[in-house]
Amino acid sequence: MQAAQLLNNLAVPTILAAVLLDRLLGEPGRFHPLAGFGRLAQWIEKIFYGPAHVASGMRYVRGIAALSILLIPLVALAALLQQPPIFGTLFSIVVLYLAIAPRSLREHAERVARAFSAGDLPAARQAVSMMVSRDTSHLDEEGVARATVESVLENGNDAIFAALFWFVVAGAPGVVLYRLSNTLDAMWGYRNARYDHFGWAAARLDDVLNFIPARLTSLSYALVGHTRSALRCWRLQAAAWESPNAGPVMAAGAGALRVQLGGAAIYHGEISQRPPLGCGAEASQADITRAVQLVRHTLYVWLAVITLGALFIAGWQPYA
Repeated sequence: MQAAQLLNNLAVPTILAAVLLDRLLGEPGRFHPLAGFGRLAQWIEKIFYGPAHVASGMRYVRGIAALSILLIPLVALAALLQQPPIFGTLFSIVVLYLAIAPRSLREHAERVARAFSAGDLPAARQAVSMMVSRDTSHLDEEGVARATVESVLENGNDAIFAALFWFVVAGAPGVVLYRLSNTLDAMWGYRNARYDHFGWAAARLDDVLNFIPARLTSLSYALVGHTRSALRCWRLQAAAWESPNAGPVMAAGAGALRVQLGGAAIYHGEISQRPPLGCGAEASQADITRAVQLVRHTLYVWLAVITLGALFIAGWQPYA
């Protein structure tokens, strides 16, 4: 019911306005609310993490408490602020604009591609280091291209399509819940000695919130790209990936582009042997542009489907 009401009540103009704002303005260069939220999360972590001798069970509890204190008030505030007729619509546009980042994703990828075109591998490594958490200092050209394509595909879901999904489902509160949970997962969702217990709640919540959007994104990549290859890679390769949501997205995206991804990568000084994804040739500079195009065309498909869904709902009048 909530999704139907949203689609039938200014949701489409709100979504189109937010996407247009992103296209015109990009991400705020300074004072982005997510950056402020990250600093708040660091402060809360210092308070709730506790001393080193805290038992693992209590560390779980502390992580759940920190997550709740950060999310519940802000989601409730978003639910309150979206209620007024005019202000609520403007508020929703701004919230969604700040939650999606198609222009920023494209610009980051294009910086890598431009460095490649100039024959400047160190600059390409530096540019891709702004997109990924792995060590990029020793990557060769194929490694830089592979890391860039992987980031574009995964962030297509995280920074665009999942936010759109949760706006359609639950409006501004849904977007706030998803985007802040995703941010906390990026900060606390590591399987290491510090965050394995404290970050468990943030990681699991992000997994739950991303479950449906990730599969819709995977299906969209398959429909927009090489469908048969994408579906085959998704079916055969996704389950081997550590993340239950990134696996389908990246496998389907790699198959849609017919490019090889995955393989060894260095995270925090340790080599991670990741399962192979995709098919066809190894990643190259040209695949960066192709990945950006895949995400852009997928966004067009989502906007068209959302608009047509709204028109269908508006035109369907059930019998009294």
